[in-house]
Amino acid sequence: MPATGCWATLKCSQYGKRLDPSTPTGGDEPGARTTTSDQSEATMPFFRRRPPFALMVINGALCTIAILVFARLSYGLVLPAMRDGLGLSNAQAANLSTVNALGYLLLVMVAGVFAARFGGKTSVVLGLMLVTGGFFGLAHASDFVPILLLMLVLGMGTAFGYTPLISLLANTFPHRRGAVIGFANSGVGLGMLLVGLIVPAMTERSADQGWRDVWLLFAAGGLAVLVMSMLILRNPLDRSASASPKVRAKDLPVFRNPHVITVGLVYGVQGLTYIVQTTFMYSYALESGVPALTTGHLVSMMGIMSVFTGPLWGGLADRLGYSNSLVLAMTLSLVGTALPVLWPVQPMFVAHFLILGLCISGLFTSILAASTETVAPHQAAVAVSFVTLFYAVGQLIGPAAASLIIEWSGGFRATFAATSVVLALGVYLGHRSRRYQQMPPQTCAGLAD
Repeated sequence: MPATGCWATLKCSQYGKRLDPSTPTGGDEPGARTTTSDQSEATMPFFRRRPPFALMVINGALCTIAILVFARLSYGLVLPAMRDGLGLSNAQAANLSTVNALGYLLLVMVAGVFAARFGGKTSVVLGLMLVTGGFFGLAHASDFVPILLLMLVLGMGTAFGYTPLISLLANTFPHRRGAVIGFANSGVGLGMLLVGLIVPAMTERSADQGWRDVWLLFAAGGLAVLVMSMLILRNPLDRSASASPKVRAKDLPVFRNPHVITVGLVYGVQGLTYIVQTTFMYSYALESGVPALTTGHLVSMMGIMSVFTGPLWGGLADRLGYSNSLVLAMTLSLVGTALPVLWPVQPMFVAHFLILGLCISGLFTSILAASTETVAPHQAAVAVSFVTLFYAVGQLIGPAAASLIIEWSGGFRATFAATSVVLALGVYLGHRSRRYQQMPPQTCAGLAD
């Protein structure tokens, strides 16, 4: 694209206009096609203007910590003290985790439709309210049934908060959606590091009250993020009225969009293989003679790396194209998983955790960004929710299938050989998704946001 056209596109986007760069940029020159939004962003009230990029991604990362880490991923750390303090059986403790997952799975599509109808900000705020209320209730509940219902509420809050947040960020900065999603997902690694430091210390300090204090701390954090989100988050401007016919042609049901379906299948592969890796790779390393302390350090290294690689992969995806970065990240994951299968020795396990630490955030970032690439902006939340269903199904199938292979083979090597085959299928599906890819503008995409 010529530099003049880029500058015209950028300048007009700042004042609510969109010019075709291939036409003259003069105000009344023949052939110029100009569309003007109802109200320019420059004259909007403060609470409708788009906040700075840095403020939005920081808020997104904090939302991810509250909605995903506190509400779902931290349960395993709180569980031992909570189970002992309430006298729960192992079956009851497992049921709490199951109900939390069901609350998320059953409502993730509902949340996408809700966000499309009422706005992503409304959905995220509702999700934060649900998880904050759930945290506060868990800090005071003592009976199993109320706790079961509160865990369900946490799952519902995650459903209403996380996927609409991703689609909101992607639509707010459409030419930098990879970067914003990468920064938001870096909150997962950062949150797990935070939880890993705080929760054990609080539960060991007081066996009876410590786990309640943890939920109260989560409630305070959720409330702070809720207030911050109400002040900072904005729904993206609706430009559908001025969209070109080509853009409006994307306004099709996501369930029939071949690109979204392909990305969903890739996400299903990722869900299946990732849960198998996180569940059984540690045991496979121990079985192969790697010391437990060394393996634990490798797992921690992978988590720390994911905090920083998410934003880097996001920026790379914005430049390469989301399907291209998806193929690259999936190929790296395949190589990292296959190495300890071919040579089950300590250096190969080191390489496995190192490679996955480099690429795992890239997979999540590229998949979520690609899922919104070929849909209309108001359908982005539905698209993210739709592909997340594939991920959830993969996570349900993965442990069961892996357990069967482990019992049949008497070890873990065959399981990860099968996982490598599934990852190869993911590489193929990622390659197929490239036919629908929209390559980003190379000259002014970064400036346009």
